[in-house]
Amino acid sequence: MTPTPRTPHPPRTPHPPTTSEQLVAIPATSSDAGLGYRGVSERSAAIATTSSDVVGLDSGLGVSGVAVRYGGVAAVDDVTLDVARGEVLALLGPSGCGKSSLLRAVAGLEPLAAGDVTWDGSSVARVPVHRRGFGLVFQDGQLFTHRDVGGNVAYGLPSGSAARVAELLSLVGLDGYERRSVATLSGGERQRVALARALAPSPRVLLLDEPLSALDRSLRERLAVDLRAALVATGTTAVFVTHDQDEAFAVADRVAVLSSGRLLQVATPAELWRRPASQEVARFLGYEAFVPADAPAAAVLRVAGAAGRTLALAEGAFVVSRSADPVARGRVLGVTSRRGRSEVSVEVAGIGVVTALGPVGGRWAVDDVVGLDVDPEAVTLL
Repeated sequence: MTPTPRTPHPPRTPHPPTTSEQLVAIPATSSDAGLGYRGVSERSAAIATTSSDVVGLDSGLGVSGVAVRYGGVAAVDDVTLDVARGEVLALLGPSGCGKSSLLRAVAGLEPLAAGDVTWDGSSVARVPVHRRGFGLVFQDGQLFTHRDVGGNVAYGLPSGSAARVAELLSLVGLDGYERRSVATLSGGERQRVALARALAPSPRVLLLDEPLSALDRSLRERLAVDLRAALVATGTTAVFVTHDQDEAFAVADRVAVLSSGRLLQVATPAELWRRPASQEVARFLGYEAFVPADAPAAAVLRVAGAAGRTLALAEGAFVVSRSADPVARGRVLGVTSRRGRSEVSVEVAGIGVVTALGPVGGRWAVDDVVGLDVDPEAVTLL
C-alpha cells in the first residue's frame, strides 16, 4: 500500500533510561561481552521467559484508563481496552503515537501515571515485572550470544526440556537448529528463535514490540503469517505493536489504532478497513481522498445511501479503464510500477489526487488524460 500523507504528530519522547531491574537488553562492553548484556543478568534480561512464581490466574488482560507520562508529555492518554484469552491484539499507529509506551506499561517497564492493568480482573500494577508471567519479544530478538539456539529456547525451562525445545523450534520452522550458534543465524531466524524462547514457558500474555520491523519487506510478510500461525497453534494471548497496517491485519484478531497517545478505534481487520471511525483512522490505513457524498464529483462513485456522509477512497478506488465510455477521467501526474501492476497518480476533478491501478507496462505520460472506472470495494462511507 502506497504511503499517504499523515497528520504530523508531536516529536517522539525518548523512553527514560531502563535499570537492571527491568526487562531490557543493553549492548555489552568488553568487561562482560561473553554475557552479551551490560548491567543486566540473564534473569532480568529474559524475565519474559519465566512463568513460575507469578500472581493471579490465567484469563484475559485488561487495560483501564492507562496513562504514561514522560515529564509533562503524555505518551499514553487514558487508554482502555481488553484482550480476551487466546486473542491476538495489534497496537497500530505511526512512530511516536504511544504504542510501545503502552506495551511497556503493560509489561511493568513504565510506571502508570493513571489507570490500571489487570489479569483475571486482579490488578498487576504493583506486581514486579518478573512475577507477571508476561513474555516479551523485542525488535532485535536479544538472544544470548554465548548460548546456542537450543540453550536460548531452553532458558527459563526446567532441565530435561529437550522435547519442548524441539517442539517449539519445529513450530517456528527451525527443526534441527538446537546446536546452531546464534551468530550464524539470519535476522529472520534470530526472530524465530526469540519467538520460540518467549513461547517456551507458556506465558499468560506475549508482548511483541515491532519484532519484524528490522527485516526486509518480503521476509517480514512471510514471518507475519508464520507468527500468526504460531500464536494460534499455541493459543497464546498476545499484544503486537506495529506501525505497518498490512502486518497488523495479517497477525491480529483485532486492531487498536492509536494516535498521539489516544485510542481511536478497536475493531477486527475487516471491520476497521470497511468502517474506519474517522478521517484520521482512514488516512492512516491508506485512504487517500475524502469527498462529501452530496458533492457533484461523488456521483461517479455511485454509492447508495450516502447522503450527508463522506466517501473515503483508498488506493485503487479508480482503475484505468479499457472502456470507450469510462465513468470519469483524470490527468496523469506520474506512474510507478510495483508487484505486477502500475500505480498511476491521477488528478480527478472535484476529488483530487488519487492512485489509480492499471496493468503493468502501461504507457502513460505526464499530463495524459485517462479514462477511469470505479472499484466499489475501495470506497467506504465515514
